[in-house]
Amino acid sequence: MTAAEPVQYPPYGDYEADCPARMAVDLFANSWLPVVVYLLRDGPQRHSELLTGAGGISQKMLTQTLRRMERMTLVRRRRYAEAPPRVEYELTEAGHDLLVPIYALGAWVDRHGPTVTTAMYGEPPG
Repeated sequence: MTAAEPVQYPPYGDYEADCPARMAVDLFANSWLPVVVYLLRDGPQRHSELLTGAGGISQKMLTQTLRRMERMTLVRRRRYAEAPPRVEYELTEAGHDLLVPIYALGAWVDRHGPTVTTAMYGEPPG
């Protein structure tokens, strides 16, 4: 398997604050954002379902992550007029498109994770 050919973009400067490459790195710098995107891959979920699925995220961190994702237009929050109130989160088109690099990183980890783990810790987990 060979590496994918990189897309050629016009020069943008030395990774200035508004550089698209910095936005891409920032999306994955938040360790919970890709997890939430992955959890929402099959459709809308409630806050409590995401909290259970993420395993280890605090309620506060999940709320902050979802609010950030809403501002970035990666998720849509849908509130239902019911008693008690029900809120669901679902991926937007941009959120669904973010699954492509998430799956690619998963494939990379599947292929190279044991080697990296052995180099760092001496033994692969397992």
